[in-house]
Amino acid sequence: MQRLFIHIAELGGLHTGHAPLRGKELAHWPHLRNAWLLTNHDRIAAFGAMADLTPALQQQADEVVDVAGGLLLPGFIDAHTHLVHAGSREHEFLMKLQGATYASIAAAGGGILSTAKAVQTASEDELCTLAYKRLQQAIGQGTVGFEIKSGYGLTVADELKMLRVIQRLQQMVSVPIKASLLGAHAIPPNYNTRRKEWVQIVVQELLPAAAEAGLADYVDVFCEEGFFSIDDMLAIMAAGKKHGLAARVHVNQLTDSGAVEAAIAAGACTVDHLEQMTDKTIQQLALADTIGVLLPTAAWFLRLPFPPVRQLISAGAAIALASDFNPGSSPSSNMHWVLALACVQMKMTPAEAWNAASFNAACSLGWQHELGSIAIGKKASFIVSRPMPSLEYWPYAFGSNHIAQVYVNGQLA
Repeated sequence: MQRLFIHIAELGGLHTGHAPLRGKELAHWPHLRNAWLLTNHDRIAAFGAMADLTPALQQQADEVVDVAGGLLLPGFIDAHTHLVHAGSREHEFLMKLQGATYASIAAAGGGILSTAKAVQTASEDELCTLAYKRLQQAIGQGTVGFEIKSGYGLTVADELKMLRVIQRLQQMVSVPIKASLLGAHAIPPNYNTRRKEWVQIVVQELLPAAAEAGLADYVDVFCEEGFFSIDDMLAIMAAGKKHGLAARVHVNQLTDSGAVEAAIAAGACTVDHLEQMTDKTIQQLALADTIGVLLPTAAWFLRLPFPPVRQLISAGAAIALASDFNPGSSPSSNMHWVLALACVQMKMTPAEAWNAASFNAACSLGWQHELGSIAIGKKASFIVSRPMPSLEYWPYAFGSNHIAQVYVNGQLA
């Protein structure tokens, strides 16, 4: 089926390269004003200016969609989520408002451990039902590709249960999903004084079982004081590599420990969070192929410093934006709010933010040949907005729902 979109006020994100955008390139926003776009089944077939649209092309289309002054933009790729979980943690939200810190809540048995109890109690079917609803909501908000982590099981059986849920989601929806095994998210209570033992279980039992069943694409580690050390992270990354799993790691959220440098040296695909960065660490990332995945909604929700984005961009580091959707520190999958915070709080331009949340995020998951930009031959997975004057209007009017339609693989989502 061929579908023709006409009267597009701005057709944006027309990137054709395959490497993540860095430095001044991140602000480059190739676009056409007053444009049309043709899809053929699940692919983008052609596009151009309305002035050049021929009657013959209009006649061959099976359906014509009049965008009527809206924008047509690449869908978001959410490259860091904890979408599979049970329960909620609004009681901890109140504690945070009263002055409790992330670390103090965790030390009192809350945080990740609280969600782990709920996940351990829930059945696989229950987790799948909850996650599917969240996934559908996120797709409706314009996200057309996801990375989803385990990490709330904290036993071998429950981590594998979470990964099986992610596998089921991959079969239930038409958007692509990649799974990360986050067995080292928090230290299980029964291993509280035996952290190294749990790391060995992750390396020797959990990781091989997940790899053998084809349940994971990546390994992940929460490398922070009070959680897992750099040595733990490197051991898990090395074990993952033996099983063909690249690494995406949580680093430098609460402290600058040297974990970014260690992860880069060990070949991490991404380093995520990066709220705490020194000039030296920024330069190390700028010289690496590793992509920094920034999570502004988590920094905002926890009232942490925002990542030093302007310095990262100026140095030439490759960065992406993601939601960090999770029940404790970022209970939202709304990438519109991610964009607004990136612009207002981190001083990114709308073009930089959109490129980071689409094309660079796709690069971080190896999807840049299929998703992340509007290009002939790529998947027809994109957002059609309500009428608006320009891309800048999107984060400017941050409280409005700008989406008219979301298309996934050429079909209305």
